[in-house]
Amino acid sequence: MIRVILWDVDGTLLDFHSAEAAAIRALFQKFSLGNCTDTMLADYSTINAGYWRKLETGELTKPQILTGRFETFFRKYGLDTGCVEAFNAAYQLALGDTVCFCPNALETLHALKGQVLQCAVTNGTAIAQKKKLAVSGLDKLFDHIFISDEIGIDKPNTAFFDAVWQKIGKYAPNEVLIVGDSLTSDIRGGNNTGIQTCWYNPKGLPCPDGLRIDYDIRDLKQVLDICK
Repeated sequence: MIRVILWDVDGTLLDFHSAEAAAIRALFQKFSLGNCTDTMLADYSTINAGYWRKLETGELTKPQILTGRFETFFRKYGLDTGCVEAFNAAYQLALGDTVCFCPNALETLHALKGQVLQCAVTNGTAIAQKKKLAVSGLDKLFDHIFISDEIGIDKPNTAFFDAVWQKIGKYAPNEVLIVGDSLTSDIRGGNNTGIQTCWYNPKGLPCPDGLRIDYDIRDLKQVLDICK
């Protein structure tokens, strides 16, 4: 029986790509960088994902990825890298200006409220995540919120989850479910700590080798059936 759900935020509950696109387009105007095209946004998204994977594997630190992704992106398009730090600082706040829920995310959280302990577990920066959670109202739905910036370590490191257990208490592995879209942080993190894993996989991508995925779902409403 599931008693605790650890919810990833970006890409699972919130449509990160919509917020990302809106924030970058707005900041291109603010910093007089011209028009940010769909192709440029797609390139940035790929660059960003690559940097975050390097964080999750321990190849880079959080400060290195936050500025490094924009340096790489700006250089590709011949933009002035001198404003990268200021651009990144503004981006952290701008990410919370546009809130789009993934399909059935809000309905599922409301349905499970009071039925299971619901916690947010996110690798995002504290300033960005706190604004997103407040603007979206998710901060009122979660019983606990765990942000890697505040813990000092990122998913999938077991130390991140140790901080979670210290706060909520220890549950049997089969009583805890992590739900997320990232194989490298959410599913790997669940494997590392021995809890059940649920891969939010709306595109129906093939399950990779080398990871234990207990549930492979297309719709977040399926979490309700898992918890029955």
